[in-house]
Amino acid sequence: MSNKGKYYMTTAIAYTSGKPHIGNTYEIVLADAIARYKRAEGYDVYFQTGTDEHGQKIQEKAEAAGITPKEFVDGVAGEVKAIWDLMNTSYDNFVRTTDADHEKCVKKIFKKLYDQGDIYKGAYEGLYCTPCESFWTESQLVDGKCPDCGREVKPAKEEAYFFKMSKYADRLIDYINTHPEFIQPVSRKNEMMNNFLLPGLQDLCVSRTSFSWGIPVDFDPKHVVYVWLDALTNYITKIGYDPDGSSELFQKNWPADLHLIGKDIVRFHTIYWPIFLMALDLPLPKQVFGHPWLLQGGDKMSKSKGNVIYADDMVRLFGVDATRYFVLHEMPFENDGVITWELVIERFNSDLANILGNLVNRTISMSNKYFDGVVRKTGAAEEVDEDLKAVVTGTRDKVQEKMDKLRVADAITAVFDLFRRCNKYIDETTPWVLAKDEADHDRLAEVLYNLTESITIGAGLLHSFLPETAEKIVNQLNTTLRDYDDLDKFGLYESGSRVTDTPEILFARLDAKEVMPKVEEIKATQKAEFEAEQKKLAGETETAEEAEESAIDIEPKAEIEYDDFMKMQFQVGEIIACEAVPKSKKLLCSQVKIGSQVKQIVSGIRKHYTPEEMVGKKVMVLVNLKPAKLAGVVSEGMLLCAEDENGELALMVPEKKMPSGAEIC
Repeated sequence: MSNKGKYYMTTAIAYTSGKPHIGNTYEIVLADAIARYKRAEGYDVYFQTGTDEHGQKIQEKAEAAGITPKEFVDGVAGEVKAIWDLMNTSYDNFVRTTDADHEKCVKKIFKKLYDQGDIYKGAYEGLYCTPCESFWTESQLVDGKCPDCGREVKPAKEEAYFFKMSKYADRLIDYINTHPEFIQPVSRKNEMMNNFLLPGLQDLCVSRTSFSWGIPVDFDPKHVVYVWLDALTNYITKIGYDPDGSSELFQKNWPADLHLIGKDIVRFHTIYWPIFLMALDLPLPKQVFGHPWLLQGGDKMSKSKGNVIYADDMVRLFGVDATRYFVLHEMPFENDGVITWELVIERFNSDLANILGNLVNRTISMSNKYFDGVVRKTGAAEEVDEDLKAVVTGTRDKVQEKMDKLRVADAITAVFDLFRRCNKYIDETTPWVLAKDEADHDRLAEVLYNLTESITIGAGLLHSFLPETAEKIVNQLNTTLRDYDDLDKFGLYESGSRVTDTPEILFARLDAKEVMPKVEEIKATQKAEFEAEQKKLAGETETAEEAEESAIDIEPKAEIEYDDFMKMQFQVGEIIACEAVPKSKKLLCSQVKIGSQVKQIVSGIRKHYTPEEMVGKKVMVLVNLKPAKLAGVVSEGMLLCAEDENGELALMVPEKKMPSGAEIC
């Protein structure tokens, strides 16, 4: 096979704040399928992945765990790598942003950009809300107060380094317009252009002083390099880029052929990253693909909702290749995919056990039953054979066309269409009927040869997606995986070969009644772990004496009449959806079901809760508060919270199980 040249591809590096769930794992499996396919085509692939290990969130999690940030990220990075290895992914390099060579090069990059005037020292300046740790402009205030929490603000300043994004904006706009393949899918490109580039870019903060867990700016060590300049540069630092002279590996592989990332970080990879590269006078990556999300039953996965699915749990119940098949097959090109335990079982039985596993088992069993396992080409052909051969030999080009467009789900569907056609061929030729007449034995042998040859080709095409299964198939057929260039040729299986006499069941059908109790055990374990974690964070294990010592007094407000209190309507609400408010760092917008109605409520609690943690909670709601706009979003009520002396908030929740809409009196 001819060498088609280099192909350098990367995934986003996983943030080491916790164990990756199956939605995170999807990306590495998708990348692996592409990498394996490109290698089969004849490309010299270099496939890089790894972990993003700096930032304030990591520092806070480490402090809560009572260990150093490095100890914390060592543990999580090890867990990430273990899952990537469990999923049989063929990466060439696993990077960590705490690697010494990466940190050294980031310092050099920061200094180079500073020296050439692209980074400058400045300050955040504006109206500062101390509890929210946020700066605001006059126009962002609501009634002269913080739009997140409603408190007073004061003029303030904070030192930081900034990158001159606007200097390169027009050049980037022109590049995107002249390189339509750069951002995929096209909808992501339109979003970046219309929402960010065309309205005008503001300079980007690239250093922080409010935490220390990061790469120090060596000429101003009270600053650490902010996450995106640190994390994004791994794509060049870890293949040997150096402002003072880069390695042969870098010279060979840059620019990247593909950055594979989640749709939520497209902006950073298609605006910040290319502008950094322009400033470094380096070519831009050829393509950035922002894949959709894998949702659990239509919702984002969250520990608080108890709907997180982890790859190792799926592998334990279904196996590695079945897990790979599901995430690759169920993810559309552009829209979010859906995963549920029930759907995994259904796909396992219908596709893997019935279509593929049963086909291989039947073919090998019939070869053993009728010909002692010997597969012979006799030339006893009939017209029905031609359609089978046309489908089988045409599948490689169909797969190639889909893979060239990164439509991996469609590619794997094309492979299974080949296996479906084989099953139909069995029904058309009825080998069990041919076996009854000695005169039909040459025809029967030809039918089984055609099936064996078709399955061999199918296994070769399947290898990029389900490598272990493909290898098991050809081993049972006593052959090997074919070169990619031969996967459109029919008749290469050696006549007279003998298949295995004891076929291995590739995928045994599952009984949901047996699997689902195991799923419930997994959910119960997750729930117990989450509740224990929450108790630890909330300090629920403190003694009575400690609780008394931690009690606080607040400034009393003026007394109110009973009638004033009776004007307020409090009810139990259930949060059914929640998302961050785009124009605010502190606001969350929740859809709260209260009885039969749903109210939209905006709360300044983003620092204390993630949107995923909010969904599913039963909360106490002030229902009849006059609607108001916060950061441009209408809020129709208020969620009740408690606040300690450090400004930490906790939602007020019912002590006992209460229905949505129950009156609080």
